[in-house]
Amino acid sequence: MSDTKTLLVDFTSQNMDLECHNIANWWMEHTLDTALGGFHGEINVDNEVVAGANKGIILNTRILWFFSQAAKEYTNDNYRQIAERSYQYLLNYFDDEQHGGVFWELDCSGKCINGKKQTYAQAFAIYGLSAYYLLTRDPLAIEKALQYFSLIEKHAIDPIHGGYLEAFNKNWQGLKDVRLSTKDMNSPKSMNTHIHILEAYTGLYRATKNPQVGIALTKLIALIFERILDPKTHHLFLFLDNDWSDLSDSFSYGHDIECSWLLWDALNALDVPSLSEKYRPSIITMAQVCLEQSIGDLGQVCDHFTFADKSKKQDSFWWVQAEALVGFLNAYHLTGECEYLLTCEKIWQFTQEQHLDQKNGEWHWAAKREQNPNCIEYKAGFWKGPYHNGRAMMETAELLRQNALQQPQTPQISANQNGVNYAVAN
Repeated sequence: MSDTKTLLVDFTSQNMDLECHNIANWWMEHTLDTALGGFHGEINVDNEVVAGANKGIILNTRILWFFSQAAKEYTNDNYRQIAERSYQYLLNYFDDEQHGGVFWELDCSGKCINGKKQTYAQAFAIYGLSAYYLLTRDPLAIEKALQYFSLIEKHAIDPIHGGYLEAFNKNWQGLKDVRLSTKDMNSPKSMNTHIHILEAYTGLYRATKNPQVGIALTKLIALIFERILDPKTHHLFLFLDNDWSDLSDSFSYGHDIECSWLLWDALNALDVPSLSEKYRPSIITMAQVCLEQSIGDLGQVCDHFTFADKSKKQDSFWWVQAEALVGFLNAYHLTGECEYLLTCEKIWQFTQEQHLDQKNGEWHWAAKREQNPNCIEYKAGFWKGPYHNGRAMMETAELLRQNALQQPQTPQISANQNGVNYAVAN
């Protein structure tokens, strides 16, 4: 391994922090619903409010998590106020006082129009509330988070085959259609739900050190390695039957690399060295396989690989690039292998060119080169909050600080096609 590492001029902790503030400022400026409370359900690519758009729990809890974490990270009172706004809206409108858990969707005025209990959504509520508690120490926040944890453990666990089931009606009874969205397969279990329970339980354990949460988190880590990670390909099974039979029709590169660092983060939270050492090689292998297979023609991480035509799809979405920055930088942190760092540089360069909206702020859903004027994705909405990109900025800034990479030293020309870089000693 080389004793120097090359690094783009702007791939520094300072610039990651700056972009995190840019993201936060955009959300504070454009998304507050001052007429009806909470946050607008949708903002289009021109920063215009989509009148009458419904309000989803995923957007609200992602805002809650991001502004809670950013307020704590940067000691910022403005961010704290947005976190408080999201927290109060969750309690007043999304929380189901009768049956427990959080509703899936409200109309623009805050009336429940879909009360289903998606396990994925309960997890995001736990994630956001845990971060809010760490910011404020509000006892009700952690009480609610633990209530939602208990509901998941009571209702969502498959008593025969283990793991977590996808969704229930508002009374926590079974549903025929358990999909997160119309793009998903109607399968009883999914990778996506399990990895977001993973991050939720990680946050809850950090906030409480509750032994029951720790036990559930430990079991979930083992389950992901034993049932959801394919030992032959080192990709995640996307959709599964009750008995863990694979139903998937593709690999998702973004979820693979996201899961790799979420697993390591969970192990750090548990702080059991024997577990970390047990799973560390597999986590590194997940990142290595993604590095070898997912990179596109312009240095981006491609969206997915489909089995039917055996092809890697070059499409780029904002969240995949964000998670890849964290996942590959985490792999660099674990291994010291420079290829991970150089890949992050290329991803960040591609992201700045193709996803950052220099005119209207925030990040484009799809890369500019792939945008269809007849089908433009929103800037903020049901599935797009400040969570993936905002979290990536905070996580990469911290990893760069840990690795002492943010201070440029003697300039040199790199062979990575990115122009003038800087060499930094090991």
